[in-house]
Amino acid sequence: MVFEVSILGSSSATPIYQRHPTAQVLNIHERFFLVDCGEGTLIQLNRYKIKFHRINHIFISHLHGDHYLGLLGLLSTMHLQGRTIPIHLYCQAPLKEIIDIQLKYSETILRFPIHYHMLDPKNSAVIMEDDDLEVSTIILNHRIPCTGFLFKEKPRSRKLQKDKLQKFNVPISVYQDLKNGMDYTDEFGKVIANSELTTDPKNARSYAFCSDTCYDERILPQISEIDLLYHEATFLNDKEERAKETFHSTAAQAATIAKKANVKRLIIGHFSARYKNLYPLLDEAKEVFPETTLAMEGDVFSIL
Repeated sequence: MVFEVSILGSSSATPIYQRHPTAQVLNIHERFFLVDCGEGTLIQLNRYKIKFHRINHIFISHLHGDHYLGLLGLLSTMHLQGRTIPIHLYCQAPLKEIIDIQLKYSETILRFPIHYHMLDPKNSAVIMEDDDLEVSTIILNHRIPCTGFLFKEKPRSRKLQKDKLQKFNVPISVYQDLKNGMDYTDEFGKVIANSELTTDPKNARSYAFCSDTCYDERILPQISEIDLLYHEATFLNDKEERAKETFHSTAAQAATIAKKANVKRLIIGHFSARYKNLYPLLDEAKEVFPETTLAMEGDVFSIL
């Protein structure tokens, strides 16, 4: 089943060098989730042929414009194209006021409802959960309230071996028990170990999106051992003081977080407009954490 991240934008505040502000789309089991919605996100969705009407959940990390200014255009286009399916919007509370006032003065009544899920910027919480997926907030350290998001698959059931089920004449009525790890006792009282009838499930996959934040090790327990981490890397390390002043991170700092959390892979993004060439940031990060990749627009990162 699919679990992949598509990069739509990787610039910081200024769209420059053909780089757009932050936006990503997650495809998890053919369900689509938009994470941040900087200026130009709708253009990028069209450019990479992502069907935005399949997006039902939108997550906004914070209220700096480069992370949400594309949202009203996206919602308006959905409206104009006749969408009626609700949008679930996970955001800081003031975003509702921002959207409401723009709709008010354009005299627009959306054809679809927006279900707001207001985030607590001080306490991590599970904000979405179903049978397959759990999404939690990650409390980040930025100049204004800001949350990252942790997407984790639920543990999968054990996989049945059809040939073994037939061999031992196992009835369908106990299949779910076998998936849950129970042994099977046949009609003669013989116990057949679960491992004879099933195989181990694939590991549950995980992705953490750490938007704007200065270096802060308090997030380490929550992102420990995850498959894929996105962490902002606005500056090179020679601008460490500037990063501290603006509550951002350097490439080396992002890589240090990845190393200390023992994640499998790191994506760095949110690049300052001062850098036309991004490879020095990549080189700096890889010195600390070799499994680092740049967030290049159009790239898709799959978690197998």
